[in-house]
Amino acid sequence: MEPMTEREQERRILFCLNQIQPLGAVSIRSLGEYFGGYSNLFNIEETALRESGILREAQLQALCEGKKNQAQYLELYEKLAERGIRFVTPLDTEYPERLLHIHAYPMGLYVRGKLPAPQLPAVAVVGARGCSEYGSQLAETFSELLAKEQVQIISGLALGIDGAAHRGALKAGGDTYGVLGCGVNICYPSAHYKLYGQMLARGGVISEFPLDAGPLPMHFPMRNRIISGLSDAILVVEAKEKSGSLITAELGLDQGKEIFAVPGRVTDHLSGGCNRLIQQGAHMAISPNDILEYLGVKCDKRLIIHEKNINALAKPEKMVYACLDFKAKHLEEISDQCGMSISECMGILLELELQGYVFRAANHYYGKKI
Repeated sequence: MEPMTEREQERRILFCLNQIQPLGAVSIRSLGEYFGGYSNLFNIEETALRESGILREAQLQALCEGKKNQAQYLELYEKLAERGIRFVTPLDTEYPERLLHIHAYPMGLYVRGKLPAPQLPAVAVVGARGCSEYGSQLAETFSELLAKEQVQIISGLALGIDGAAHRGALKAGGDTYGVLGCGVNICYPSAHYKLYGQMLARGGVISEFPLDAGPLPMHFPMRNRIISGLSDAILVVEAKEKSGSLITAELGLDQGKEIFAVPGRVTDHLSGGCNRLIQQGAHMAISPNDILEYLGVKCDKRLIIHEKNINALAKPEKMVYACLDFKAKHLEEISDQCGMSISECMGILLELELQGYVFRAANHYYGKKI
């Protein structure tokens, strides 16, 4: 059996340190720099650790307690490969170069699937969990068109805009990556289980949190710095004036990333954050071309998002379609505006839905499809 390399010893101890949750990325890196590496950190006396002044008392006690579990941690480390999980550290050539340029870069990433390719551009697409159907369509369409041009899509696998962005990239056959606020072996939210599985084949899922770590509220602002860090630009599709998406945008600004935002109605609370970003200097994104041009990606044709061509529709279908908006309306409201009976209107809406002109939300709400 070949002797263990110094790098592998360092990686193993980094893994152990990563299991001790009170220790953050900055604390772990500072310990390594102060004591000349990681491999001996579990052998250093409490007095020396305290004298370094790096750790708060709670962190110090957690590290001393964690030393007792080293064998258990290493047993978990040895079983990563059979679970299809890799532990990637800044000591590894596989570690994303983009992340090394951000403050508090993670000292370990758990990865299922791939990591974003360094030679290809990457865009983070973020927005509201409780987005509108219009916002969901926009996120999916932007991501699909960007992915067709070999742009990698990064998001957080959350409900709403995140999920739509991942689906759009997959629809184009592109690669998309989800940065989780929980352990990489947990699919959160569970509603995205199918999407989670698809991303393992076309991209990957990534987390800095230990396996089995739950989706705690404090984890999500932390993971946002990784979403922005892995990206060359950030697109905000729908966001309230105070939201996690704006935290991602602010982190991106601090990291020197370009921010794009999709404008919306001034009366729409879901567009308040996007409109504010634009007011403060973010780029207005009305087409994927706006982002592609910044990235320097050459595109053979202009990618324009617009309403569907309705010339092929019959007159009654045009009448009903003209009464719709991208924000879903109730069947009774559509019926009143069109001057048709509910049954007649419903039949036409069904036909428009089958032809891809209309989407149907719950409880007889219908809207235009992009």
